[in-house]
Amino acid sequence: MTAHDHPDHAPWWTDCVFYQVYPRSFADSNSDGVGDLDGVTAHLDYLRWLGVDALWLNPVMVSPMADHGYDVADPRDIDPLFGDLAALDRLVAAAHERGIKLTMDLVPNHTSSAHPWFVEALAAKPGSPARDRYFFRDGKGRDGQLPPNNWVSIFGGPAWTRVIEAEGPGQWYLHLFDVSQPDLNWDNPEVFADFERTLRFWMDRGVDGFRIDVSHGMAKPPGLPDMPVTDVKLLAHQDDDPRFNRPGVHAIHRAIRRVIDDYPDAVSVGEVWVHDNAAFAEYLRPDELHLAFNFRLLQADFDAEEIRSAIDNSLAAVASVGASATWALENHDVERAVTRYGGGAVGLDRANAMALVLLALPGAVFVYNGQELGLPNVELPDSALQDPVWERSGHTERGRDGCRVPLPWSGDTPPFGFSDNPHTWLPIPADWAQHTVERQRSEPGSTLSVYRQALAIRQSREELAGRRVDWLETPAGMLAFRRGGLVCVLNAGDSPVDLPEGRLLLSSAPVAGGLLPPNAAAWLA
Repeated sequence: MTAHDHPDHAPWWTDCVFYQVYPRSFADSNSDGVGDLDGVTAHLDYLRWLGVDALWLNPVMVSPMADHGYDVADPRDIDPLFGDLAALDRLVAAAHERGIKLTMDLVPNHTSSAHPWFVEALAAKPGSPARDRYFFRDGKGRDGQLPPNNWVSIFGGPAWTRVIEAEGPGQWYLHLFDVSQPDLNWDNPEVFADFERTLRFWMDRGVDGFRIDVSHGMAKPPGLPDMPVTDVKLLAHQDDDPRFNRPGVHAIHRAIRRVIDDYPDAVSVGEVWVHDNAAFAEYLRPDELHLAFNFRLLQADFDAEEIRSAIDNSLAAVASVGASATWALENHDVERAVTRYGGGAVGLDRANAMALVLLALPGAVFVYNGQELGLPNVELPDSALQDPVWERSGHTERGRDGCRVPLPWSGDTPPFGFSDNPHTWLPIPADWAQHTVERQRSEPGSTLSVYRQALAIRQSREELAGRRVDWLETPAGMLAFRRGGLVCVLNAGDSPVDLPEGRLLLSSAPVAGGLLPPNAAAWLA
């Protein structure tokens, strides 16, 4: 049975609000300056008060942390930085007691270079079974001194690194990400068998599902042909890129789904960077992923036409397979919305307005930790940067650290209750006192207040119901849609606009005389 079979009894994840926890930046329980699992557990009452339905934890498995946990050395244990298996068990139990589901991040495309398999592969000979779990290839040119093909890394630089052999010319291994993240060969049956063990290990402990990293990766084209274009933007690629979105990836997802279906309430959420709607929908067929991230809304500018187009596109992308849409404005890989929408007071107003658009839409919503506080991106000093993108790009790309700064909880000075240790893993700006949870909880018009009220209305489901979005006629610079008994209005123009008829439930900015100010949104019943 799948979600598509039961429209009247939709699974929990269909309209779920997931709260994305970046564990090292959420809350530190042991004063080492890095957030951890017990820190999450200690703040579950806040998350229940906020009104979220489920958590998505970024990776907490054993890792050298070259890419902050996306380089996994042991996929079936917790890294000591975050605690241990007992801490994870405590978090799962405490979340379930509060009616909150818990999902984890899994990384099937690659391992860490510290993974026992890769250590074994380096010590083994070319052509050995140990090397066949990865992509080891002879080089081109004289003595194999050139890489096997022209592929580049998502993080910048070549996607191949040469190893030193005991005898003979050194082979090269493939890493679409950092040099410390060798790609797995999913044509080798050992790779899936091990991944199945990982899936069952966590679900047997009560984990409610997974966000699957690089879900459009894993399958590589036969013969590993050259890329037609190598001058690609870092952290980005197109649908015709031979490194990703190969037809063989769907057999992998069907195999994963067969395992997950043994746990009836578990969910799989794919990170799918595929632009074509028909190709995107293939990942959401009834025997593949339950949900897949669609990033169009996140990529849209603060422009009424662009936002409407992104919403229409996202709904159309899932309609052909009867799947739930997904919505996000932020995550751990992109600039924070406040900064993206212009920064300062204008950026904050726009981000608050978009929160109401986001939470009025049908489907699963993802809120990134700190988004509900209106946190801006942080301009960190060069010396503080840790993202591998900074080094691999030759210091031309600053990377993603600016959206990963620890959360401010309370007080007037850093580290604002995040830790007892002033030396947090990334520095917290001294002027973040106005952003703390403590301060915003007592301010009726704060970003946190807007999120909490919107989540309460969404959860009550009195007005917000149904899968349809019906657009209403509006002047240029404005958009309005009806979902069930609720109308959401956004003013992306330069001057105040008249609100339509209806009872005002919530607005992102004060409404006077029936006029919605610029850079604001409202919900009407």
